[in-house]
Amino acid sequence: MDKKRCDWCGDDPLYVKYHDEEWGREVTDDKTMFEFLTLESAQAGLSWITILRKRENYREAFAGFDVEKVAAFGEDDVKRLMQNEGIVRNERKIIAAIDNALHFIEVQKEFGSFCAYLRSFLPQGRVVINNPKKLSDIPASTPLSDVISADMKKRGVKFFGRTICYVHLQAVGYVDDHLADCHCKSQYRK
Repeated sequence: MDKKRCDWCGDDPLYVKYHDEEWGREVTDDKTMFEFLTLESAQAGLSWITILRKRENYREAFAGFDVEKVAAFGEDDVKRLMQNEGIVRNERKIIAAIDNALHFIEVQKEFGSFCAYLRSFLPQGRVVINNPKKLSDIPASTPLSDVISADMKKRGVKFFGRTICYVHLQAVGYVDDHLADCHCKSQYRK
């Protein structure tokens, strides 16, 4: 019998694997958090499956998502990345990824980790668990994502508006929006 999943992942094997193994699982390490931040910022205006298909290319192009290495990228790296057909070749997004690495490190220094920073916005520091019954029950943004994206904008983070912020919170498991009848809802949240 097929497992019930959130409708958005359809039957694309890459999407199904991402849904079942990553989406909504609580991220507790900053390296993974930086990876999602970089990928979701690249997604702005595009579909997530487009970025997911380019993920390995991003991993290679952005030094395995080592935030210190990305923060040290310069003009030559921007030129190199603009020639890389395996990623989204948008100069503004590439420059933003490098700048965002610098801001990410600033947040780490202030809060001890980027994960701790994000958690500081959560009610009692706990994951927000919603129980949507259908995709239309899931909002594009919430007051929580509005506050976080505004704070990140003040800190200089680019390509991370309220909608991308909400998607980020879902992806890293700080907001659980698996549909109520999805097999992942009960698989790792008891």
